[in-house]
Amino acid sequence: MKLDLKIDGAAEQIEILAPGPSCRFRFGGAEMAADVEMAEPGVYSILIDGRSYEARVEETPAALVVVIDGRRFEIEARDPRRLVRKGAGSVADGVQAIAAPMPGKIVRVLAAVGDEVAVGQGLLVVEAMKMQNEMKSPRAGKVLSLSAKEGATVTAGEVLATIG
Repeated sequence: MKLDLKIDGAAEQIEILAPGPSCRFRFGGAEMAADVEMAEPGVYSILIDGRSYEARVEETPAALVVVIDGRRFEIEARDPRRLVRKGAGSVADGVQAIAAPMPGKIVRVLAAVGDEVAVGQGLLVVEAMKMQNEMKSPRAGKVLSLSAKEGATVTAGEVLATIG
């Protein structure tokens, strides 16, 4: 799976060759391997080429903020297979689909069909590569469909819910 990244504003691409905890990926033209474990929510222990790193990850409305060895990175990730969304800060109109960002497993469902939700409200949690990703509503509205069930395996790009 390939992801388009912006790391502190610079465009990059990563290709996930094998998911974690012992993952392989291609980044910056080099193929690499890493062992990744979640030490606690939002904190990951990463072992690459015999060096150990602690990564603290915080999700903000604009990007992921990752701090490694005191260095802060703002990272935006986009799966080029997903539908194009409106730009940041614009109000989404019409029915909005929430799709799985990568293959994984549904670990929690936080909303139900018919629920009224606010912008940024959590709908469900997908676990991939031992990382839990909360899928949030892109707009205020009503949950029109919710195909996600706890424990189900999902594929990248699979529509999990719709908001109208």
